[in-house]
Amino acid sequence: MDLLVVGAGEMGRWIARTADRPVAVTDVDPAVAEAAAAGLDDVRAVPADTTETFDIVCLAVPISAVADAVERYAPHAERAMCDVSGVMEGPVEAMRAALPDRERLSMHPLFAASNAPGNVAVVADAPGPATDAIRADVAAAGNHPFETTVAEHDAAMETVQAGAHTAILAYALAAADVRDEFATPVSAALDDLVETVTDGTPRVYREIQETFEGADRVADAARRVADAEGDGFDDLYREAGER
Repeated sequence: MDLLVVGAGEMGRWIARTADRPVAVTDVDPAVAEAAAAGLDDVRAVPADTTETFDIVCLAVPISAVADAVERYAPHAERAMCDVSGVMEGPVEAMRAALPDRERLSMHPLFAASNAPGNVAVVADAPGPATDAIRADVAAAGNHPFETTVAEHDAAMETVQAGAHTAILAYALAAADVRDEFATPVSAALDDLVETVTDGTPRVYREIQETFEGADRVADAARRVADAEGDGFDDLYREAGER
């Protein structure tokens, strides 16, 4: 079974090199697709307006572009479509509408491609041999695919992505410039996390913040900590430890 990867950015290149089958890549920027194909073994680039069809089409596009990409590339998917966009509700609903009689799978690699392998959240909305083959490729590359639901995944992203990123970026913006010798184990760990988050692409993090709630809860919690006094702080400290 062959595979078309739509979107030749970081996650598109990840799925292209993870899939153990003939792969083609495309992108709105032909030069990006050509560069991705040149850097991967046995991968070819095709134009965004290709007329070819493939057994499986995998969308590795920004969250804001998923719905349009589903509609555009559904006719090119003979057996199945999947996505690795990072949100579940929109892609699953769009694929249900556009491909009611074909296999459908939504995956979210919970890591930057440079940190692979890792955990991969999976919603098998309409599973079958083609989507099972892609999941097997992901697992064979050392990743841990695990089943979830649309609702559970998107709710979890409010904490592990939107909330976590808000906390790290807020710390970075609030931190004063101090000598390295003053670092504590906690501040050093936070500095490492700041480096991890800010080493990415702003648009990716912006779309996460715009898609998932969670930032306001972190801001509210920070205000509770800042305003707490006496026993009130002790109560918050114990509450945090019970999470």
